[in-house]
Amino acid sequence: MKHRLFLFDLDDTLLDFRASEHLSFQHTMQVLGLDTVPDGLFSQYQAINVALWRSLELGEMTTEFLKVERFRMTFLAHQMDLDPKEASDIYLASLANSVVLIDGAKQVCEALAAIGEVGIITNGAEHIQRLRIASSGLQDYISFVATSEGSGHAKPDVRFFEYAAKMAKPFSKEQAIIIGDRLDADILGANRYGIDSCWFNRDRLANASQAVPTFEVAALDQIVPALEKSR
Repeated sequence: MKHRLFLFDLDDTLLDFRASEHLSFQHTMQVLGLDTVPDGLFSQYQAINVALWRSLELGEMTTEFLKVERFRMTFLAHQMDLDPKEASDIYLASLANSVVLIDGAKQVCEALAAIGEVGIITNGAEHIQRLRIASSGLQDYISFVATSEGSGHAKPDVRFFEYAAKMAKPFSKEQAIIIGDRLDADILGANRYGIDSCWFNRDRLANASQAVPTFEVAALDQIVPALEKSR
């Protein structure tokens, strides 16, 4: 295996953010006094959240603004008289404790940490992502965590990857690889930065984007065998 630096995306690559997000949202609504969550509230929140993250990745807003704005817009759309700042605080605190691992996450991190260095590259908020990693049981295998909040830039911006590279002990583009689920952030970012990439495509989606992964896997336990073929 030629790779010695393994840069993992976090959400929906190692941690099942879809599951964590739903648990945390439900908990937030309960704490705010909603015994029954209105139909369509969570799906609308998800759509708003995705759109705002896309804007953040384009440099159009900050993480701090996004955290509250997604709830403000959701509550406004449903004419709900709830405090978006309070909702954000409850949600983020819950998210740190609602960690769900994707199958094979611990095993692949353990295997690759024995070969080289494992780093996390994430567009999430720094404090929350570090808490989630600590709750996940993966911390012993991870050398460093690079976040968009810490960098001041978000994937796929090349400046984010330059920031992450500085955290690695040794760094060589030839020996580094990005592993992530998003073509538009992880794989495109790798293409722009000039390093290998592995698309974690667990839903087996067609690639209709301009991003070109070096490898593609549908399960985390396929990563090590795929990389062992590289020379």
